[in-house]
Amino acid sequence: MPGADVTEGTTMRAVGINRFGGPEELTGMTVPRPVPLPTEVLVRVHAAGVNPLDWRTRAGLPTPAAAALGAPPHILGWDVSGVVAEAGAGEFLFAPGDQVFGLLWLPRPAGAYAEFVTAPSRQFARKPAAIDHDHAAGIPLAGLTAWHALTDIAGLQPGQRVLIHAAGGGVGHLAVQLARHLGAHVTATASGAKHGWLRSLGADEVIDYRITPFERVARDIDVVLDLVGMAQPDTALRSLEVLRAGGLFVGIAPGRPEGFADRAASAGVRLAPEPLVEPDGRGLAELARLVDAGELTVRLDRVFPLDQAAQAHVHAENGATGKTVLHITG
Repeated sequence: MPGADVTEGTTMRAVGINRFGGPEELTGMTVPRPVPLPTEVLVRVHAAGVNPLDWRTRAGLPTPAAAALGAPPHILGWDVSGVVAEAGAGEFLFAPGDQVFGLLWLPRPAGAYAEFVTAPSRQFARKPAAIDHDHAAGIPLAGLTAWHALTDIAGLQPGQRVLIHAAGGGVGHLAVQLARHLGAHVTATASGAKHGWLRSLGADEVIDYRITPFERVARDIDVVLDLVGMAQPDTALRSLEVLRAGGLFVGIAPGRPEGFADRAASAGVRLAPEPLVEPDGRGLAELARLVDAGELTVRLDRVFPLDQAAQAHVHAENGATGKTVLHITG
């Protein structure tokens, strides 16, 4: 960690925090370059994704990763795209020079805001050939969050009706496309400026939540994917009105209103446990396949250099359309 005594040629640039706080706490560091253990790979990071988990961690807010992280210093970030620089003993999936992307180590620290990372090879997949590293770095956490929610948790089937809240965000715009790929009828909530874009991604209906209460429009929904959470707690409560009997509420954003479970039971709908996305190389390989097939695209709102990580956090926290990414090398 920062301040360690290392020899020349074994260090790397990184960005992290020495204490919890605002974006101004993000600072450049020189730290030891990691060494891959058996079955791990060392990856030269070309780009790292910026996610709500990153800025909640920076601020010291409760997150599923908080217990594993402990007190600072921390190098932030879990999403990476880059090139394999070295393979540990016994590793056979990847070789030096392979282009890969991954969601690493979650809920433990991954240190993605750095020039190099190490992780087990099965937490990576081959980068989609159709996109560059900046775009690939925007996929892992957000894409797997949507994929796990819609497949493993909801078991979404062709012909079912899904309502996706905050569809214009990093997870939301990927969820719209994945729900469409799974054959669902997709209703999305977003501000008016995003409606044309979301329809182009496959949304069948788009509701401007600022003008029209979604419960006046959406009916007989099989699955609600709530990416808003406690930022607008009445969204979850109002969602119970649009779910059919036996429908499923999946809340991705942290927190639920007081008494929500009782209200859901009274409405006759099911609640999924609050999920935490996890590393999944096979899931990433499927997302990469969809990207290369032209069925999944990631929208980059802004790309910042690593030394502007603080500005990237400010930008993303203020409501980016799509993903915010740090470009590190290459």
